[in-house]
Amino acid sequence: MIQAFGLTSNPRKDLPPAVDDISFEARAGQVTALLGSAGAGKTTALRLMLELQQGRGITYFRGRPLHRISHPSREVGVLLGGVPGHPARTVRGHLRMLCAAAGVAVRRADEVLEVVGLVSLRDERLGTLSRGMDRRLGLACVLLSDPHTLVLDEPADGLSARETRWLHGMLRAHAAQGGTVLITAADPKEVARSADRVVSLDQGRVVADQPAADFARTRLRPRVAVRSPHAARLAALLAKEARAAHRSVEVVREGGNRLSVYGGTCADVGETAFRHGILVHQLADEIGDMGPGAGAEPDGDAETPEETPGAEPSRGAVDARGTGTEQERSAPDGSPERPVANREAPSTDGTAAARPDSASAARTAVSASRAPRTLDALPSLPPPISVRSAPSPLRPLRYEIRRAAGISTGFLIAAAVLVVSAVTAVLLARIGHTPQARLLAAWPQQVPLPPAALGAGLIGALAFGDEFRHPALAADRGTVPRRLGLLVAKLVVTAATAVALAFLTVGCDAELLYLVYGRELTQVPADWFSSSASWLGLVIGCAWAGVLAAGIFRSTTAGLAAVVAVPVIVVPLVHKALEGPSARTAAGFPLRVREVLLMQWPFGGERYLVAVARVLAQPVGSALALSVTVLLCAYLFTTLRARVR
Repeated sequence: MIQAFGLTSNPRKDLPPAVDDISFEARAGQVTALLGSAGAGKTTALRLMLELQQGRGITYFRGRPLHRISHPSREVGVLLGGVPGHPARTVRGHLRMLCAAAGVAVRRADEVLEVVGLVSLRDERLGTLSRGMDRRLGLACVLLSDPHTLVLDEPADGLSARETRWLHGMLRAHAAQGGTVLITAADPKEVARSADRVVSLDQGRVVADQPAADFARTRLRPRVAVRSPHAARLAALLAKEARAAHRSVEVVREGGNRLSVYGGTCADVGETAFRHGILVHQLADEIGDMGPGAGAEPDGDAETPEETPGAEPSRGAVDARGTGTEQERSAPDGSPERPVANREAPSTDGTAAARPDSASAARTAVSASRAPRTLDALPSLPPPISVRSAPSPLRPLRYEIRRAAGISTGFLIAAAVLVVSAVTAVLLARIGHTPQARLLAAWPQQVPLPPAALGAGLIGALAFGDEFRHPALAADRGTVPRRLGLLVAKLVVTAATAVALAFLTVGCDAELLYLVYGRELTQVPADWFSSSASWLGLVIGCAWAGVLAAGIFRSTTAGLAAVVAVPVIVVPLVHKALEGPSARTAAGFPLRVREVLLMQWPFGGERYLVAVARVLAQPVGSALALSVTVLLCAYLFTTLRARVR
């Protein structure tokens, strides 16, 4: 059950709040709909319920607010807008990645794909899916962790009639198994067919909270949908004949060449058009909306045609009870005879046309839409799962590996780095005057960073930047979670990627130099151990700087800028600080380290410590270490501040 109390959004400047003191309940086993036109406050209400927007009020999901639920995605399945996934990722790869994030078995992805009918499209890219397939994938993501509550923002928007029926069947099946379903919609007819309870919103306030049967009785009434290129003239003639016959008929211009006739029948409208030679493109019975405030009066009857609340008759509506409109006075009387295509086309919502009594047919349609549904006719949901909490860090690590390997961006960056490094190494060897260590790393003196370090920094920046560009983890909270386990996983994966890139770069450069110039330029340097430590520290440090900066500023560009700023800004500052006047130096540091340790490390461990100290003693190493330390402290500070809030 969902219980919302006093949801109120913060007003902006002199504008009233988009949502003002909304309270309602969505019971388990039912489909509850928030109904309202554009700007009524439906999406804002959902964002306040999910704590994605600042405001007042509180919402309980089975007795607990969302911030008190340890794993919100297992309790509440959320779909706001489209599927937040990278367009180059495959459907199955996206779901497998979310399986690792939710802590469920990988086979769960195949189960939900079979349920939503996307098995044949599991290898398609997310960017190539149609609107209907995107909705199906979104529902698969929602059902992945088997949540009790579903919160969907206009899930049927842009879908065909067949896709809409399938979606409503899935939601009905979830509710039939005891789950809670809350959706938003703008079409009253859709809500009357699919929901059990309707909460009507208008200008940020609740105007009605009623069962679907009462909603259909008080908010919907029959009408005749007409499309004609001479809509204004036909509206005036219908009003004129209704006044002459003392019948209550309301004609509303829907825009363009469309009319909605309340209180009339298809036969009356067709005969009028035939007598006056007016061409008709569509003539069908529909169930129309009486307006946002129609449900406020419980004594209203759908059989009594009355004026639409809030609708101005001028320019668009003609009422037979009035004195006529400007369209009627200006309608030409002597227009030539035209052939009439008086055919009854099906309506937009699939309602049958040509009914003898519109009011009785409306009641029949509403009762048919609310007929009891058997469970055999409902789509089958995926089997329930048992999710066990695992404190092991392998879950975020598995997620990060699938996230990084699911798209080709990292592989393309690595390939580009290898090609640029090899070409640069050959050119530097041809020019000469380049130390062998820099030659193998393809690092000219005039360039602040080698290609491998820049590539590692870009891969690290994308590790967090893609999370904010395509927030696959943010469906239930609105932003990427600042969890230390996720950060550690990203640091581990980017470090492994940077080490592999560093070794591949040196190996490819050495092999190409051997092929072009011979063995002279590929000799192993005497200080290979310290040079290797410096090289790995540089590449890993750039990758970590990109990860931390992108996580702090939520941007890939900011992460790459932080990597470039290390040699351009931080290194000169550190170099000036080290070159300044000093009374003491760090001469004899390795000897004093051995004296302090008082013991020999196994496998020559003191050599590694000395190598690390030598790397940090260099301007680039100290600047990079300082930058990574500052970024890490800033990330921890923002994480703790978010938790305190």
